[in-house]
Amino acid sequence: MTIRIGKISLWHVHAWDYIKQVQEHEDTEIAAVWDDNAQRGQEAAERLNVPYFSSLEEMLAQKDIDAVIVDAPTRDHKDVITAAAKAGKHIFTEKVIASTVSEVNAILAEVREQGVKMTVSLPRLNDGYTLTIQDVLQQGLLGKVTYVRVRLSHNGAIADWLPQHFYNLEECQGGAMIDLGCHPMYLTRLFLGQEVTGVSANFGYVTGKEVEDNAVATLFTDSGAIGVVEAGFVNSHSPFTIEVHGTEGTLLYGTPEDRLLIRTNAGTEAVKEWTEIPLLEKRESAFSQWVSHIQNDSLAAENLQIAAELTRLMEAANTSAKEGRRISLSDLQG
Repeated sequence: MTIRIGKISLWHVHAWDYIKQVQEHEDTEIAAVWDDNAQRGQEAAERLNVPYFSSLEEMLAQKDIDAVIVDAPTRDHKDVITAAAKAGKHIFTEKVIASTVSEVNAILAEVREQGVKMTVSLPRLNDGYTLTIQDVLQQGLLGKVTYVRVRLSHNGAIADWLPQHFYNLEECQGGAMIDLGCHPMYLTRLFLGQEVTGVSANFGYVTGKEVEDNAVATLFTDSGAIGVVEAGFVNSHSPFTIEVHGTEGTLLYGTPEDRLLIRTNAGTEAVKEWTEIPLLEKRESAFSQWVSHIQNDSLAAENLQIAAELTRLMEAANTSAKEGRRISLSDLQG
């Protein structure tokens, strides 16, 4: 049976990317559009040849709509996602779920209560380099992990290709860190492989906009391992970079080529020189996983756990940058 999907907003830069995924999947189709920006919503609906609804409540009341994709401003996620859940619609959403722990807990509680299937777009969890690094760590080839650094940056603010509303603090709930920094944040936490107990962040405002365009966050653990998350909108030719260091070895990815290199003292044969490891094949996309959860009546438990932790880390980073101090994650109230 085809899953008919309503589009909640075209606000986000990835909105049309998700529409394309719907169009390319044999079991899904776009059935309707709602957007609080009437012109943007109507133009999208005409392009897609589907109805435009000026009322979200009216679109969610349609019995022939099974699910929704959320690309609304981060500020509105709590309202639109909980409304969709109460209407019994399955939910695929852009990250972050919300900017605070209290909001993400409220959203996930409603999703659980209504029994709908929800998945968050955390695409780099499914890429081959991530799966390969996880395999290396599971084999113990780096020993005890002591330091992780992940960097993701682009020149959107200086080349002026990001939409202007991405610099609106109220709508976005932040800048480079909460938008682009989500990806290095969840990867850094994943590769550390242990609970993060504290966060310290520093934000820069190179272009003088309302939100930060240059950002770094340091993640602390009780073991002494440290994670460093870097993101920016003001960096040209800055490669996506991963470093994982441990007591027995180091791996590097993307410095600058898309190659994974390792040196290690562990294993049956130590690797004394930098050696390239072939990357595993990527997993199916988060969107395809969501469709499978709907079809198979299963839950995206790991995805939602990682997404909830991402919000906790983001709230801590935003608070740290604002208050100029290290934030203990135990102090964040849900």
